[in-house]
Amino acid sequence: MNFSTLDTIIFGAYCALILSVGLLVSRDKKGHQKNAEDYFLASKSLPWWAIGASLIAANISAEQFIGMSGSGFASGLAIASYEWMAAITLIIVGKYFLPIFIEKGIYTIPEFVEKRYSTQLKTILAVFWIALFVFVNLSSVLYLGALALEGIMGIPMVYGVIGLAIFAAAYSLYGGLSAVAWTDVIQVFFLVLGGLFTTYLALNVLSEDAGWLAGFNQLLEAAPDRFHMILDRSNPEYSNLPGIWVLIGGLWVANLYYWGFNQYIIQRTLAAKSLREAQKGIVMAAFLKLLIPFIVVVPGIAAFVIVNDPQILSRLGESALMNMPEPGASDKAYPWLLQLLPSGMKGIAFAALTAAIVSSLASMLNSTSTIFTMDIYKTYINKNANDKQTVNTGRITAGIALSIACVMAPLLGGIDQAFQFIQEYTGVVSPGILAVFLLGLFWKKATNQGAIIGTVLSIPVALGLKLMTYLPWMHQMGLTALMTMGIIAVLSLLQGKGQDDEKGIPLPKGIFDTNATFNISAFAVTIICAVLYALFW
Repeated sequence: MNFSTLDTIIFGAYCALILSVGLLVSRDKKGHQKNAEDYFLASKSLPWWAIGASLIAANISAEQFIGMSGSGFASGLAIASYEWMAAITLIIVGKYFLPIFIEKGIYTIPEFVEKRYSTQLKTILAVFWIALFVFVNLSSVLYLGALALEGIMGIPMVYGVIGLAIFAAAYSLYGGLSAVAWTDVIQVFFLVLGGLFTTYLALNVLSEDAGWLAGFNQLLEAAPDRFHMILDRSNPEYSNLPGIWVLIGGLWVANLYYWGFNQYIIQRTLAAKSLREAQKGIVMAAFLKLLIPFIVVVPGIAAFVIVNDPQILSRLGESALMNMPEPGASDKAYPWLLQLLPSGMKGIAFAALTAAIVSSLASMLNSTSTIFTMDIYKTYINKNANDKQTVNTGRITAGIALSIACVMAPLLGGIDQAFQFIQEYTGVVSPGILAVFLLGLFWKKATNQGAIIGTVLSIPVALGLKLMTYLPWMHQMGLTALMTMGIIAVLSLLQGKGQDDEKGIPLPKGIFDTNATFNISAFAVTIICAVLYALFW
């Protein structure tokens, strides 16, 4: 894709703005040594709008722009369930999980495990999360981001990986969560603006410059089979998105785990000024999640229609034939689409894609360093670490994690529909962790021994279902969660003889009360989701 001078100026301005803001907010106040709360929780000073923006920036990455567009190209709008169901999940997290987490004053999700269960289980989960962030999350985001740079700019994979890593590290390693969160506000602006431009112009191409609405109507007519949220068994993608079970089955496991107990997501809310501020940020993120499929999935469907319509391709010229996505290479759909944009728009769209990648990288790096520093380093290596040692350990950890991910990223080449791949393999471990947390939060009889054995057994249970059954992986995930909860419950009852565990969490009356603004917003999000499913059933 050829960048004009205007595109280069726009993209350069974006890079300069992010680095400048990141470094500006990273500065230590005169005479103040940055401490753990400053570095890992942004001094607990984030307002609701920064929390909402940062939640979306941390979530939306190359997995969505590249991976979900690829799934839209391959199967259609059904993949949007991840986004629309996430909006409902955020409301649940804000009402029922956050009040407990914030009352406990925790830095990390493993720290909550220690307070509820034991240091032993905390360490098991801390090691797991560090490995997951480094070998799955960071590596996949770097790979998909570099894949986009390769498809758009022709930059070799290795150089793309290194470039993205350096950009993310330039401000996040030094500034911590403050730098990440405040730059996320800018990242989300570019992410949404650039995404909407790409969608608009893709639809405009379909309608021959008659506008986005005409283009969307043409899209509905040209590919009606791509606009079903509930797939039937005859659909080749049914194993990934198994019909009505997406709504009532295993996807809830993935969503509740990701939005409720994932460190690099929940860390933003832990840095809020107050519980009410965190809940307002959650609501903002929920509304933005309703918009995301129109930014990342619809362009993939548009790309599918364009590449299968000879008349549109001939109208676009020979340049449209370059790097055209084919079956088995659906993750090339979004990068290919960007090359069709006019001068100036390419720079904005490319900035949006880069914003999505870099903001997620920065968030994952900060959370990886937070877990290692607070749950491993300060527990086993240096219990009396001072502020300077703690913060420096966080920076060094983030640098090492990023270096390992840079080595791993190119090894992920050849994976089609990377978004689905990431979800499926994360789903091997997430059901057990979800079971531990749900019972830990809401069932006082859950014991440490039951939780440890349940966590350990959940992985062979998940792998057994995966290897010995032909069930869709969402079913496997749901069954694993239920079986793990059963194991924990039985062992806890046997060990505790039906008595409440001494670390059980008291839930006083009124702890889950929310104000009118939250309640009205939650109702609105639910109604909008219901309407969207009714329209695209």
